[in-house]
Amino acid sequence: MPIFSRNFNKPGPGVPKDEPRKKGAARFFELLVRDFWELMKLNILFSLTALPSVATFIIGFFGIIPEMSFVLIIAAIVLAFPIGGGLSACIYYITKLMRDDPSFVWYEYKRKLMENVRQAAPVGMICTAFIYAHIMIWTSLWATLVAEQPVGDLAWYIIGFISLVIFFLIVPYIFLHFAYIDLKSLQTIKNSVLMSFGYFPRSFMGSLLGNIIWIVFVLFMPISIIAFPVIPLIAFTMSMLLCMMWVWPPFNKHFSIEETLVKRVQDETEAGME
Repeated sequence: MPIFSRNFNKPGPGVPKDEPRKKGAARFFELLVRDFWELMKLNILFSLTALPSVATFIIGFFGIIPEMSFVLIIAAIVLAFPIGGGLSACIYYITKLMRDDPSFVWYEYKRKLMENVRQAAPVGMICTAFIYAHIMIWTSLWATLVAEQPVGDLAWYIIGFISLVIFFLIVPYIFLHFAYIDLKSLQTIKNSVLMSFGYFPRSFMGSLLGNIIWIVFVLFMPISIIAFPVIPLIAFTMSMLLCMMWVWPPFNKHFSIEETLVKRVQDETEAGME
């Protein structure tokens, strides 16, 4: 056969088998490098969703309009209406990236936000109020320590700290349920509580690493204020990714999420070929 002729009967190199996914820190950095710009865009979308509530809270909390402070803080909780849906959308898209199933971030964020905003709104508003309350409590404690004044009853701060830990153990499961599982809100909360303690080691690590950015930010106040512009760019989604690295695997296994989605795609493909 001539050297330059084409042999269309020669077999190609074939398709290599899928490599197993990396685990632990290697998997985290793989996702971070591969999907950094997607995570940044997702962070900006969530920041814009939360901006009306956060801006109103800051104005009220710092007394920029003193006679309106209390009203503005209440208004900030009301304006948190879309935050629950936004959290569900963020967690959905991050776990989608973890499934190696990327897509257009704006489309997915908008779709999941609209799907979940009504059901997730009450929980999102309660969660936002809880966070705002803790910001006020711990800011007050910090100001007391800086002024070298008596701290007061430490028992209340201990209770506050324990409530904060329990909160961050349970919340990731709640918004994972909103993103993937069709249940009533009360059943969702019940399931989330059971899963958070049923998978306690992973829940705890997800809570700890998911909040490590905020812990470092608070511990190094006021110097860390210079890093404030990073928050609307990448901090939220970085925290969620760190948390989901621990929380998503048991949730996925418990409900067979990825297996079900893959089977659904296969069924739809086969149906389209018939």
